[in-house]
Amino acid sequence: MDDAMDDLARAREGAEARERSEQVVYADCVLCAKPTEYPETVKGATLCPVCEWQEAQRTACSG
Repeated sequence: MDDAMDDLARAREGAEARERSEQVVYADCVLCAKPTEYPETVKGATLCPVCEWQEAQRTACSG
């Protein structure tokens, strides 16, 4: 009975370890350092939704 419990505990630990390794780490905004919607693996300057919107407002055509 103890062997079955040990096997179950090991299987549960393995599943939890896989779950932790699959979690996405999000990049920080280059302007305000808040988390973005982009994973850290994305290349380029990543912006949070607020800074992204503000940047779009600044660069929009005014006329």
